[in-house]
Amino acid sequence: MKQLQIDLSNWEFRACGDEEWLTAVVPGTVHTDLLRNGVIDQPFYGTNEHELQWIDKKDWEYRTGFVLEEAWQTLAVTELVFAGLDTYADVYVNGVHALSADNMFLSWTVNVKGLLRAGENEIRIVFRSVVTEDLPKLAALGYNLPAPNDQSELGGLQEQRISVFARKAPYHYGWDWGPRFLTSGIWREAVLTGRNVAAIEDLYIRQHAVNEQEARLTAVIEADAPETWSGMLRLSAEGQEWMKAVTLVPGKQTLELELVIDRPRLWWCNGLGKPELYHFRAELLQGAEAVAVSEVTTGLREIKLVRKPDAQGASFHFELNGVPVFAKGANHIPNDSFITEVTEERYRHEIATAVESNMNMLRVWGGGFYEEEVFYRLCDEYGLLVWQDFMFACSMYPGDEAFLNNVRAEAVYNVRRLRNHPCIALWCGNNEIDSAWSQHEEYMGWGWKEKLNAEIRQSLWTAYEEIFHRILPEAVAANHPGMDYWPSSPLRELTGGQDQHATRIMGDGDIHYWGVWHAKEPFENYNLKVGRFMSEYGFQSFPELKSVLSYAEEAELALESKVMLAHQKNGAGNQLIKEYMDMYLPQPKDFRGFLYMSQVLQAEAIRMAMESHRRNKPYCMGTLYWQMNDCWPVASWAGMDYYGRWKALQYTVRRSFQEVLLSVDSTDGESVKVYGVSDRREALDAELVLRLHDISGLLLREWSQPVTLAADSSAVVFTLPLAEVLEGREPASVLLVASLLESGQAVEQGPGTRQVLEPETIQVLESETRKVLERKEHYFARAKDIPLCKPVITVTEVPGSGGQSFTLSSDVLARGVHLTVEEEGIFSDNYFDLLPGEPKTVEFSIRGGSSGGGSDFTPAAPTGLVVRSTADYI
Repeated sequence: MKQLQIDLSNWEFRACGDEEWLTAVVPGTVHTDLLRNGVIDQPFYGTNEHELQWIDKKDWEYRTGFVLEEAWQTLAVTELVFAGLDTYADVYVNGVHALSADNMFLSWTVNVKGLLRAGENEIRIVFRSVVTEDLPKLAALGYNLPAPNDQSELGGLQEQRISVFARKAPYHYGWDWGPRFLTSGIWREAVLTGRNVAAIEDLYIRQHAVNEQEARLTAVIEADAPETWSGMLRLSAEGQEWMKAVTLVPGKQTLELELVIDRPRLWWCNGLGKPELYHFRAELLQGAEAVAVSEVTTGLREIKLVRKPDAQGASFHFELNGVPVFAKGANHIPNDSFITEVTEERYRHEIATAVESNMNMLRVWGGGFYEEEVFYRLCDEYGLLVWQDFMFACSMYPGDEAFLNNVRAEAVYNVRRLRNHPCIALWCGNNEIDSAWSQHEEYMGWGWKEKLNAEIRQSLWTAYEEIFHRILPEAVAANHPGMDYWPSSPLRELTGGQDQHATRIMGDGDIHYWGVWHAKEPFENYNLKVGRFMSEYGFQSFPELKSVLSYAEEAELALESKVMLAHQKNGAGNQLIKEYMDMYLPQPKDFRGFLYMSQVLQAEAIRMAMESHRRNKPYCMGTLYWQMNDCWPVASWAGMDYYGRWKALQYTVRRSFQEVLLSVDSTDGESVKVYGVSDRREALDAELVLRLHDISGLLLREWSQPVTLAADSSAVVFTLPLAEVLEGREPASVLLVASLLESGQAVEQGPGTRQVLEPETIQVLESETRKVLERKEHYFARAKDIPLCKPVITVTEVPGSGGQSFTLSSDVLARGVHLTVEEEGIFSDNYFDLLPGEPKTVEFSIRGGSSGGGSDFTPAAPTGLVVRSTADYI
């Protein structure tokens, strides 16, 4: 036998000191194992979170036994490999201490050849409480390091923030959208391996230069040999082979093989092309026999962050294969408080949702964890770029040698683990630390620097610079050459100071704009506060009623009930939603109405932001809203709730991120401007049609003109004085409908002219069958001021659709038309407005009906269709 492997299973666990062992699932956590054994109640239900904080104060131990054949004794190398231990763990093999682990984000490999025996063997792991482990570190330090999201331990009346000491997922300590569950356990695979031969431990396809003509690559192979070995190294990909004679010496070494692929199929992000992938296989050959094999799948592409000085500051945009990319996407947080509960189907649903929503980028935020392999694989397959944070967020960190060495090992390991994924577009040092440190004024509890004495201030900043300006960029440069590194998000240009004021709207760097929400600024400020790359902004809503009832009883359906407050982690967030609702929307008649209206409110806020960002292209070249998803059922900034159900926001994102966008702006009170925004790589000739209706649906006026949208552009394509549009009418009594049609000859006009159409001409347009490329309703008053009648909405099944498609029509203006069914899935549109005489056809697709290929959704006939609109909730 040359190679053997055992996946370690049949685990059991207990609290240290207990007598009874309970069955465990690996990968898993203590919390989920306790739940499966009936020891605790559902952690997410009601206020159960508060009753389960005892778990992280205990030490826990896991054990498994297995039988080894005599053949294992003859192997040259026998190693125990843990892909993830959470977090402080001591591993014992047959009673002998073999390993101490202290970083959740590392893989641990230990030589156990001398510790194993033929026959029965036992592995036992003791997980030490992160609370009892790190409280002494805080006591020795003598003061709290800034970590405002840490839902801290209490020592008397003193907050004790310990999250900064452990290299563990920060959100486990709580966040302003997530609960505090300090997990422990074997959270990734555990295997025992043995061999007598060389092994390929890593295969990296380094991309030097990639274009449509050729890809110049280097295959970097890291091998480990128990003894001197000679043979051939063979690398193959897509029918091509490269060979090289090699001699290995005992121990670890690096082999390199230069590769050239002519006319490669390039990897493109969603919207720009197909995400083509190549499969590479490396083999060490002894004659015809492969003694060691390693395989990777990657995409061939060139990605760079472009920051060039210009008249307004400096650009900040991504360029893929030489093409500027306007980044459209969201911030991704972990999909669960208990990471091991996230299935591949849940990951696929999230990534497919992003693609269905016309996104091309996700930011893996720095307060979670370096995601599972399946996440990046799906981003590769679906064509989503990934802005990858290192796992540091909203905190200052220790600078002692042991901590820095731990960080260095973590950075090297994770950069190497992820570097083959073509989706990786950027490595970013941390989330919001630079700005939280340097901000002079009080903002979200920031201004940390000014709150500390000079000695502590210098110590913390020295540690900061060591981590984020030396250790992390060096790890990227050495292990992922050619990939860009950005020290902190948000950040202005790299001018080397502590006073960058990155939250202010400036002409360079990336921006987190939280004036709306945290500073209670009006939604309209999204039109004014636009930076070069908007990497965070957001607004909260509740999930839908079905999701709320998963954690609350009927009696708790009230804004300030105990359970609702427990599932709102942003302080007075529930009241803040109500304050904004009072500003913009009609009053809901009950709490169920409030749930619906909160989603409509959230969607309107983020629609305004996204349209403003896209209108400002190319000055602004990215919009990543906060946030994509949830880690438990909660009121939050997510567009898709914990159960994967699309909120109103997700449908709005899909509309606002489509390739061609119309955006109507009348916020200056003087004019009506219609913007045409195109992400296409070629010019688009079309016809713009504007119809002015009164609230009853009566057509008042109509304008039409041909327009040309330049490739990859944003421009005003129509302007008219507001007074001329309204003609003395009350702003709340009318709405404007803008449509962009495929270019045609319905109206004879010269180039660049505009015509107000007479009623007899309108019918010509209405009889046209040209494709509507984009359609947008624009209101001249806030929704709370617009009178609504309760509509009668007629639903008709589309003949021949098998019950999958429906046409909806209304007798009066119906706002926020909301469709629900019994099945889990999505509609082609939802939360839309219906005008009388303008029917709309929607299709339903069930979730999880496909195993890949760009969609997680399969057309299906739903049951229990219910149609409501805003008028039903007020």
